[in-house]
Amino acid sequence: MVQELLVALVAVLSCGLVYAMAAARVVKQYERGVVLRLGRLHDAVRPPGFTMIVPGIDRLRKVNMQIVTMPVPAQDGITRDNVTVRVDAVIYFKVVDPASAVIQVEDYRFAVSQMAQTSLRSIIGKSDLDDLLSDREKLNQGLELMIDSPAVGWGVQIDRVEIKDVSLPETMKRSMARQAEADRERRARVINADAELQASKKLAQAAQQMSTQPAALQLRLLQTVVAVAAEKNSTLVLPFPVELLRFLERAQQGQQPQLPEPDAVDPNVVDPDVVDPGLVDPAVAASSDGGVDPSAVDPTVALQTFTDQPLPDGSLADGAPEPDGAPEPDGAPESGPGALPEFEPEQPPEHARKGRFTRHH
Repeated sequence: MVQELLVALVAVLSCGLVYAMAAARVVKQYERGVVLRLGRLHDAVRPPGFTMIVPGIDRLRKVNMQIVTMPVPAQDGITRDNVTVRVDAVIYFKVVDPASAVIQVEDYRFAVSQMAQTSLRSIIGKSDLDDLLSDREKLNQGLELMIDSPAVGWGVQIDRVEIKDVSLPETMKRSMARQAEADRERRARVINADAELQASKKLAQAAQQMSTQPAALQLRLLQTVVAVAAEKNSTLVLPFPVELLRFLERAQQGQQPQLPEPDAVDPNVVDPDVVDPGLVDPAVAASSDGGVDPSAVDPTVALQTFTDQPLPDGSLADGAPEPDGAPEPDGAPESGPGALPEFEPEQPPEHARKGRFTRHH
């Protein structure tokens, strides 16, 4: 009898131990337990720690309450300014209502992932390329609101959404690189021009200051020579100031004496030391101030005016023409092979000035 009681007691204890092991559950600190009893939601959400359920009747679902980091796959889209881009993002969310996360949606992780992808495509189509590249904070806030609106009914709270990368086509990258290079070049030229303007003002002030002190120019020249010589060059370039040349030129002009200007020469006055007395017109010689003695002039010299007309035919004898029946001199045939050829007189140029000349008979 006692032995049968002991066997029954051991059997009951074994059944109780098996039941306890089947009904015992442990909920971790970052989890919450949702109990479904005969398919219906139990009112109380099991807190972290040890808890018991009815084996075969209750079913415990553990929900993670930690912040979940979920990458959003890259999405291809066209921006508002018709640029094809590829954008990927990352989303941070957590469950705030375990019962709704279990009852309202089949798989809240998958639902949040799909909602994030569609919202990302929508935000790409509503934004410009410059906004995607520079104003991401505003886009992140808009994307967070678009995902958080339906996720509230799922017991999920969107903590943060970040656009991670924006991939551009190669042609767009090259265009943006050229634009950035041109902008940098423009800024460099503006800065260089500003520097040249400031330097020109300072150089003008320095030149004005040096003009008052000529010795300052020599000191500046010596400083330049020292700067060039310090570079260990085999050739020394010595600049020579142009102002020094001008100074020497002015000094040389100041030392030269002023020569008197020559008097105007009267063309009617004849210098007897230069002109042959036999070639001077007696009238001119007689009217000259220091004139030539009329007795020294050859009376056989005739005065003739130079004109463009050719000389008359015939011999010149005392200014009188020869008679028609005068015999020709010997040795000068009138015609034939021995006769002298006749030459046409050359026409003088139009700019030739008429003058006076004399001829000896």
